[in-house]
Amino acid sequence: MSYEVNGQTIETNPNGYLNNLDDWNKEVAEVIAESEGVTMSEKHWDVVNYLRDEFVNNGGNQPNDRNMVKTMGAAWGEKINSKDLYTLFPKQPSKQAGKIAGLPESRRKGGY
Repeated sequence: MSYEVNGQTIETNPNGYLNNLDDWNKEVAEVIAESEGVTMSEKHWDVVNYLRDEFVNNGGNQPNDRNMVKTMGAAWGEKINSKDLYTLFPKQPSKQAGKIAGLPESRRKGGY
């Protein structure tokens, strides 16, 4: 599988996750989001940027849904729950947002 972005082919694994973290940019994220049926909003970008920051600057950490709820709630200054994240990323927030963020495919099973 691959994505076509601005005339460039971006290679992925069979599940649509980027093979190379460095291939990611905002345009690539938009193409992946569209293929996932997600329309990016400011909150979507907050989650994607948080996941990228954690992965790149925290030793490859890929937060689960529970950690995402805590961090995003604090960032947005409101109490949220996992349902709020599933509204943004209906195919499991940590995995779908991670895919849009250009991160490697997570092998863990659940969000908690």
